Amino acid sequence: MTLPAGAGEARRVGGGDINEAFRVVLADGSDAFVKTRPGAAPREYEAEAAGLAWLAEPAALRTPRVLAVDERYLALEWVQPGVLDAAGAEELGRGLAVTHAAHAPSFGGLGASPARFGSLQLPNEPAGDWPEFYAERRLRPLAALARDRGALSQTGVGALERVCERLGGLCGPPEPPARLHGDLWSGNVMADVHGRPWLIDPCAYGGHREVDLAMLLLFGAPSERVLAAYEEAAPLADGWRERVELYQLLPLLVHALLFGGAYGARAEAVALRYAG
Repeated sequence: MTLPAGAGEARRVGGGDINEAFRVVLADGSDAFVKTRPGAAPREYEAEAAGLAWLAEPAALRTPRVLAVDERYLALEWVQPGVLDAAGAEELGRGLAVTHAAHAPSFGGLGASPARFGSLQLPNEPAGDWPEFYAERRLRPLAALARDRGALSQTGVGALERVCERLGGLCGPPEPPARLHGDLWSGNVMADVHGRPWLIDPCAYGGHREVDLAMLLLFGAPSERVLAAYEEAAPLADGWRERVELYQLLPLLVHALLFGGAYGARAEAVALRYAG
């Protein structure tokens, strides 16, 4: 393992699917969370650090402060974990609404780095509008990987292609690019000992705000209070519930590629629903 200079007392903790993670004591005596692994992609940790800072800019939700970043590791302030309470769930909903409304320069990534979902890398170059970005930077690349790796049947790949062709009419009313976390399943919402929410492990980019909410719903939002507080702060466009599974196609395809199992069949069923 590789740790910041002077770090000691490393204790292994949970840290995701591909990284090793440790609670360490830094040279100044403070505790830190450090993620590291051999062979990390160039600028991978730098991109994550930039995403955390970008999400923190609107000052609506907390993200761990970056203490050190290197090609071999990322060191963040240690946040003592707790349980999200009712007030924290409402804070999460309101905070997401404000963060999304802070917008992004374009539908696309923060820089030259690709989007990373576990070990997968997807293109992140800006696109002219949201349907184009969702088709060309997310669904079509994932469909190609799924076809090549046998994660989807040919029927499923064909259905995804038809979905991509129809996205202009499926994505709802045009909206400006939102400031997205980008990988907002419930495991990437951390609660501290005071019950307050923190965002961790982002794959931040400019996209449609319903993507973050759809992913949060896929694996069980922390509480119904989250969506209620979000809608109170920033009402969603008509028909958003009908689009939830459209935007869940992204994480379902990622999970089909990373974990297999029933994810491929579920992604195929969703694609067929929207294929027309």
